[in-house]
Amino acid sequence: MSSSVVMADVTSSGVDKQTLKKRIASIDILRGVVMIIMVMDHVRERLFFHMPVADPMDIDNTAPALYFSRLAAHLCAPAFVFLTGLSAWLYAQGANGNFRSPTQFLVKRGLFLIVLELTVIAFAWNGDFNALFLQVIWAIGISMIALGLLAKLPFPVVGAVGFLIVFGHNLLTPITFQAGETGFTLWSILHDRNVLMLEPVRVRASYPVLPWIGVIALGYFAGPLYARTKDAFSRQKILLALGIGCWALLLLLRGFNVYGETLPWEAQQSVLHTLMSFLNFTKYPPSLDYLLLTLGMVFILLAWLERMLGKLLDAIETFGSAPMFFYILHLYVLLVIYQILLAIYGANQGERFGVDSIEWVWLITVILVIALYFPTRAFAAFKHRSKNPLWRYL
Repeated sequence: MSSSVVMADVTSSGVDKQTLKKRIASIDILRGVVMIIMVMDHVRERLFFHMPVADPMDIDNTAPALYFSRLAAHLCAPAFVFLTGLSAWLYAQGANGNFRSPTQFLVKRGLFLIVLELTVIAFAWNGDFNALFLQVIWAIGISMIALGLLAKLPFPVVGAVGFLIVFGHNLLTPITFQAGETGFTLWSILHDRNVLMLEPVRVRASYPVLPWIGVIALGYFAGPLYARTKDAFSRQKILLALGIGCWALLLLLRGFNVYGETLPWEAQQSVLHTLMSFLNFTKYPPSLDYLLLTLGMVFILLAWLERMLGKLLDAIETFGSAPMFFYILHLYVLLVIYQILLAIYGANQGERFGVDSIEWVWLITVILVIALYFPTRAFAAFKHRSKNPLWRYL
């Protein structure tokens, strides 16, 4: 949900437009930042897949440059989901401060994302429909539907549910179901990562959704920080305190291997590898430590970006103002690029085409982001001019 949807509602209420722009733009800028990081990770998966990064990341066999490139991508999903919840709260603040229920929009949007994941996005990843991987767009779609239902509850209850899930779901790790057992499919979707079906199409639940429902609920609960009556200094101070608080709690829980991560860290042969071990968090499902690290960064970036100005940030905001368009566009561009390179150079890395180093991944990412900026900017401008509500979905 683009924050620009909110702009039309609140600018008419007499709020200072420059203050409002900075307040709302920081959300789209952060979304744009994580979109760019996401492109890097997807370039890696297309052109550097012969050097896979396991989950959890194998610090014994993964070069530091590749490890930290993958670690940077950990920010993407938590930022997307949290900002979706935050944007849902903003959407609910109608003109003149009147509350409007976000339930209908969230449920319709969530269903739309699920359909996209199973059709347009599935084809973009594989070039066919032989396998369906229920990934981040699926998880966001399910989370939006869940938030649409939760939003009917008292506001404090939504926050309590979010905290309970985020801080408590690690306690559910010992619970497992074997294929064929009652509850296997539901638990695979909610908390485990399993293959749900092999024939006629292979279906895998790659993004367990339960923790993401907690994250989107916390995003919605954080919405009042962006109320029109909240001054910028207080908001930034609170965001900074939240970010530092997340990291302080992470250092405590992770430092003593107390709780929040199934994989204890251990001292390694070097300081760098010890740091890699410390930061080796579980993503599927996202552990509490994983979320403390990434959401702490989200809070700090939101506070910092609201104070920043510049043409580069304006350009980055463009990606955040048309996120779904950019997401689908870059996947298909990568699919076409890969097929062209494979046709020209053949499979130079086993059965795949691939580049020789992670530096090539970084360079290709920069070139791709610059190239896709222009169609994304054109679409964002068209979407903002159009009065057709369907374009909000992209």
